[in-house]
Amino acid sequence: MKKYDYVLVGSGLYSGVFAYLAGKKGKKCLVVEKRDHIGGNIYCEDVEGIHVHRYGAHIFHTSNREVWKFVNELAEFNRYTNSPVANYKGEMYNMPFNMNTFSRMWGVSTPAEAKKKIEEQKASVKGEPKNLEEQAISLVGMDLYQKLIKGYTEKQWGRDCKDLPSFIIKRIPVRFTYDNNYFNDLFQGIPVGGYNVIIDKLFEGCDIETGVDYLENKERYDSLGETVVYTGTIDAYFGYRYGKLEYRSLRFESETVDTDNYQGVAVVNYTDRETPYTRIIEHKHFEFGTQPKSVITREYPVTWSEGMEPYYPVNDEKNQELFQKYAALADSEKNVIFGGRLGEYKYYDMDKVIESAMKKAGEVPECV
Repeated sequence: MKKYDYVLVGSGLYSGVFAYLAGKKGKKCLVVEKRDHIGGNIYCEDVEGIHVHRYGAHIFHTSNREVWKFVNELAEFNRYTNSPVANYKGEMYNMPFNMNTFSRMWGVSTPAEAKKKIEEQKASVKGEPKNLEEQAISLVGMDLYQKLIKGYTEKQWGRDCKDLPSFIIKRIPVRFTYDNNYFNDLFQGIPVGGYNVIIDKLFEGCDIETGVDYLENKERYDSLGETVVYTGTIDAYFGYRYGKLEYRSLRFESETVDTDNYQGVAVVNYTDRETPYTRIIEHKHFEFGTQPKSVITREYPVTWSEGMEPYYPVNDEKNQELFQKYAALADSEKNVIFGGRLGEYKYYDMDKVIESAMKKAGEVPECV
């Protein structure tokens, strides 16, 4: 009889939800985390009384009532609405593209005028779009592409838009209303007190080891649990047998500024190519903070290499083919569950991670 029912590798949302629901069924869990804290990328730090999102902005949104009910049982959520602003060389535009954006860009005031302008500019792309640049222009026209998409996308991916495949931008949200709410979901908000409130409840009752690498001590940890729930990179688990999957990484630079309001909104995207960062986050606005100082974080996309944090799977054709090989290995692995953004090599929003973990935890048998 092993000491634990489950050894959870990584302590992000997938592991947390699984551990919480398995615990309710009487299962004993050990959590093994490489970082010096639990919570994965939603971990928050307290700086000047502000909950700082250490790994970038995390805004919870969902249309899944079951998921919304689940998270609200863990924490109270505020009414934060994501309404980011784009800064193009000092010109400020509302996101996503809506009548406020079009009015600022072209001086138009009606949906008919905005549609006419976009249709005129889309005509420059003939036939099937051959790359991301042509795809974006065919969707929203030249002006919006040049000012609000091109520079930001090239920084994000580290490549020219002409060298990126068209399928990366299948659609671009365009609204012909004066509505700055970024998401269309039924529910959104930020947990009051920050995400650590949720994380602490999810892992309550678990044994936790931080600062340890599961893959370096695999035999030991495998011997402790009946089943492993693995949320690290799937290719690393298999020793990169078929080669390495690609990711994009991020670098964050945070500073405390001696002002109560630095930019007037939680997120400003910098869409010109010359500004090296993609966005500045001002964390206090997520919770309508009134502290005398503020904390801002500049976010820089970087090319991922081993040893760095992998944030975004590069879901192009080449990487998807490689992932399928690893997925086949994962399917044949006994007593191992692969989950989360890295374990499933999928760009998941938080609610979809929770949904996936709830489904898998639903298969856990009750203790008798």
